[in-house]
Amino acid sequence: MFERYWPMAVAVISAVFYHIASKSTPPGTNVFASLTITYLIAAALSAAACLLSGSGGLIGGLRGVNWTAVVLGAAIVGLEAATIFMYKVGWNVNTGYIVRSIFIAAALLAVGSLLYREELTSPKIAGVAVCLAGLFLLNR
Repeated sequence: MFERYWPMAVAVISAVFYHIASKSTPPGTNVFASLTITYLIAAALSAAACLLSGSGGLIGGLRGVNWTAVVLGAAIVGLEAATIFMYKVGWNVNTGYIVRSIFIAAALLAVGSLLYREELTSPKIAGVAVCLAGLFLLNR
């Protein structure tokens, strides 16, 4: 059971710290300068994890990297910059991320169905409807 849920636990804990740090970024800070430091730290931690993972070291690990790393890098910059800007323009921690996540979930439902042929079921559609009702309630 631990094998299935530890990634979710790490994601939740990391997301909480992520949003605390994003919301706490000082108002006058250049978002992209801050992200540069963020990515330097992330690169160092990723390189260390790669070396410790026993996957043939950093150079050996790079052999399997393809276009997805580039797209993921660009997507991460977009997500992180948007999150910091979201808080800078006044979104609250307890609603901003929820609203964003609902829109992302709806978009990913379509992506999963169209690109990956994942089944679009009535419960999934009902889930989107419930999310949209939640958006209505959050914004009242």
